[in-house]
Amino acid sequence: MIPKSIKWRLQLWYGLILVVVLAGFGGTAYQLERNRQFRRIDDELHKRIGIIGNALHGPPPRGQRFNPPPRDDFPDDGPPGRNRRPLRPGDFHLPEQDEHFFDASDPNQFYFRITGRDGVELASSTNQPNKLTEPDSQVSYSQSSHHPNQFAPIFPAPEQSQTKTKPQPAVNFGDYRENIEILPSGEMIWVGCSIAPELKELRRAKLSLLGIGGLILIFGLLGGWWLVSRSLRPISEISSTAVKISAGDLSQRINTVEAESELGQLATVLNSTFARLETAFAQQKQFASDAAHELRTPVSVILTQTQTSLARERDAASYKQTVEACQRAAQRMRKLIESLLALARFDAGQEILKRSPFDFSRTVSDCAELVQPLADERGVKISIEAKPIEIIGDSERLAQVVTNLLTNAIQYNQPDGEVRVKLETQNGLAVLMVADTGAGIAPENLSRVFGRFFRADQARTGSGNAGLGLAICKAIVEAHGGTIEVASAENVGTTFSVRLPAEA
Repeated sequence: MIPKSIKWRLQLWYGLILVVVLAGFGGTAYQLERNRQFRRIDDELHKRIGIIGNALHGPPPRGQRFNPPPRDDFPDDGPPGRNRRPLRPGDFHLPEQDEHFFDASDPNQFYFRITGRDGVELASSTNQPNKLTEPDSQVSYSQSSHHPNQFAPIFPAPEQSQTKTKPQPAVNFGDYRENIEILPSGEMIWVGCSIAPELKELRRAKLSLLGIGGLILIFGLLGGWWLVSRSLRPISEISSTAVKISAGDLSQRINTVEAESELGQLATVLNSTFARLETAFAQQKQFASDAAHELRTPVSVILTQTQTSLARERDAASYKQTVEACQRAAQRMRKLIESLLALARFDAGQEILKRSPFDFSRTVSDCAELVQPLADERGVKISIEAKPIEIIGDSERLAQVVTNLLTNAIQYNQPDGEVRVKLETQNGLAVLMVADTGAGIAPENLSRVFGRFFRADQARTGSGNAGLGLAICKAIVEAHGGTIEVASAENVGTTFSVRLPAEA
């Protein structure tokens, strides 16, 4: 379960990266400090090797023998340092002015020794360690014949080396560090010191780095866990809300405190989706209830008429009257069912519209002529101001829209009122406006005018009106890429505006 958790995966990756970064930083800091310490020690070792070398080649002070006279069998014109007899044990003594460099009271305890070509010790300081451990470096060493517990490096024979002295890399012997230099005459100068204080300081630095790194790692992991938990909190809320919604509670919403983050934006989109889903379910529920209510009336009429006719024998006129009532109820049901099917096809995008150019002003005039008898019956005047405008669409469906708007404007108008129809172009759109002089629509009902089965009041409900006409008009207009709007003022009238793309 843990490997599949996004939170644990992020935390593991974050922890791994933090460990690598801390290890790299700590290792680099430790290595830099170690190199700094050993570089300082190596400088001191090189300085003291130079002192020993100068003492070997310089003139002896009074009362001391440093460089014995040259042997007769050595040529005088040879390289420096090669025209004297080899140094023998006891020949070399450190000058008094340089003894403080190898004083036993020195905290680093610098010491020296000089060995011959065969590894025999020729001279040494009094503070030289009695026993050295195996060297830590990769240089090849052989055990000295003079001191079994010490080691001498394996270097080329003096005859094969250059005339200059050859400094060798420093090596560690446990708590000691030594530097060696081979002289052209074959002697080897060994200078070393104790590095116990430096090793102790390095161990202390290592422990400090480990401690600090451990604390940083702990606080980093805790901070990472808090940050990951906080970042993924919206996901948990989304999952919890989705579970509640799937259980039937469509009113649940996700808390979007951090609306600017990516997950906050996702939560906002999901909340909008949930709101539309709740509205859709509410509309579907209301639609089903209204459809059942509208169908119940004609069904009740049919059942009542048939039951009354079957209750006893009647004459032919009574049967005819019953059949006619049932026919009217069935026609009302058919009209309602056809409207519902049309809306369902528009909702599913399955309604097939004819796309052909036609003169929209001619369609408006034909529709006005069609409803003129209804207007004459109610004493309503129809005035038309229509410019020829050609559009592309389904002329029959758009004629249905115009006819419905004109019929509503006549039915809900005042006696001897007026219906004004105007068709013009605005910003490349064909704009149709149908205005009446009726009682108007209350402001709180304007947003519901295009709802299915909506009727503002019973007084505005005509015979057989199920409240689906404007909903179908809206679906047809939107299918053509247009819009339909309504504006109304009580006791002044209502104006419907239809905007459709006009042919360029």
